[in-house]
Amino acid sequence: MVITKNPTELIVNKTRLHKIIIHSIVAILFLVNNSHGKVEAPNYNFSLDALQFFAPKASLKALQAKYGKGEVIEENSGIKMIKYYVAHIRYKFPVYVQVKDDQLLDFFAKLPSYFLHDIFHQSLINRFGKQDGYFKKEANAIYQWNNEKGVKYIYSGGCSITCFPIYYTGIIAVPDSGLLGYKPLIEKFITKGSDELSL
Repeated sequence: MVITKNPTELIVNKTRLHKIIIHSIVAILFLVNNSHGKVEAPNYNFSLDALQFFAPKASLKALQAKYGKGEVIEENSGIKMIKYYVAHIRYKFPVYVQVKDDQLLDFFAKLPSYFLHDIFHQSLINRFGKQDGYFKKEANAIYQWNNEKGVKYIYSGGCSITCFPIYYTGIIAVPDSGLLGYKPLIEKFITKGSDELSL
């Protein structure tokens, strides 16, 4: 823009500058307004149905038909601990099960930290109703559901900047007397007096 003393040229130059500014603002608003990106929580489309094959009292054959053989971690007194992976989006998270005579005794899922606690907890409430027990220690909480089918479900979530799930487990509430040496996975993975996982 050339500065001149002629008032007519000055008005023309100001008009051009105003047009450029207005066109730029309109273009920016048009681009911003038309970017209708949908932002969803990473676990928005995760269903608890993905974990139904791991439920206590389920059949190992049905689990293997869906997820394969898995990796046997240990075997003691006829009870096998097997590790599986469940895929969600581009991430796999581990799910451990204990099995005796083709029947699942319990499972322990180490949930991805990118899941949102509120959504996962609400999906559990939708499935099982309001929790039967609740315990909070500092920024971590543990929720428990006692199922009428003799299964106990336990979920733990924690908070820092956002809230996220830590683990989800299902246990036979009253194991058969023939399960000598049976120790639920949650007792194996959670160290005494701590909320830390020892995976």
